Amino acid sequence: MIAAGIDLGGTKIEVQVFDDAWALAARQRWPTPKSYPELVQAMADAVRWCEDQAEKGLPVGVSAAGLINPATGLALTANLAASGRPFPADIARAAGRPIAWINDCRALALSEARFGAAKGFDPALALIFGTGLAGGVVTGGQIMRAYSGLGGEFGHFPLPAGPMIAHGLPLLPCGCGRVGCTETLLSAPGLARIAAHVTHRAYTPEDVIAGRSSDAGLQKAWSIWLELACDFLITLCFTIDPAVIVIGGGLSNAPNLGNDLTCALQAATLKDFAIPPIRLAQGGDASGARGAAYAAWHEGQS
Repeated sequence: MIAAGIDLGGTKIEVQVFDDAWALAARQRWPTPKSYPELVQAMADAVRWCEDQAEKGLPVGVSAAGLINPATGLALTANLAASGRPFPADIARAAGRPIAWINDCRALALSEARFGAAKGFDPALALIFGTGLAGGVVTGGQIMRAYSGLGGEFGHFPLPAGPMIAHGLPLLPCGCGRVGCTETLLSAPGLARIAAHVTHRAYTPEDVIAGRSSDAGLQKAWSIWLELACDFLITLCFTIDPAVIVIGGGLSNAPNLGNDLTCALQAATLKDFAIPPIRLAQGGDASGARGAAYAAWHEGQS
């Protein structure tokens, strides 16, 4: 075995162990505990499970939502019971061994650039449209060099004024403490908020996706979401000029999403300029585990 990755989300912990050819050799999934002590213990148990499938000393990486402040080592996360805690250090202490740590969106980008839908493209941009919204950029086969650790937190761009005014959309508080972040309306919960604004009824994101072709209100909500998404992608294209955009997260399961985004982006970009291909993540909703495993292995080679 070459390495293992643990993808930690708000609802699940998925562990993947890879053989020397980077083929998946073993996997396991558990629910994510709600308290911090239980969460640390569950992650330590997951590390030990990895070693049981291979050997002690196997490189193990953790892909998780949120940020780790490089100055303090403390976590900042909205969906895990770990904010303000030295989460990576506590896991390593409980497991009795070092681990590598990478943000889940950056892990997705690394996974897809090395092994998946973005392989052969440089630079590669990956985005997660899920409970939150963030991404990562890979160039030269590695995550773009960081200064503060905030690179990729695209969900905290401000929402574009044009569509917001045109549709009378609300400016909502974000979990980061700011108001009017892109994440508040472009995440999966954000899609439901747009639908509620348009129809004055409560819907789940899945309801909107399922009903967007048959219900006029949901069709309008989806159209507004696409308009916001297009403006968001244009900003990223003008800034990064990616060779490919890979989409992951819960909303990536919406049928024809790639085609819808491609058509909207093509119509909105500067005349006669190309747009990057938009692809769905090849590694599925736990692609970050593979990215974390690769990050741990690469760290060991350095």
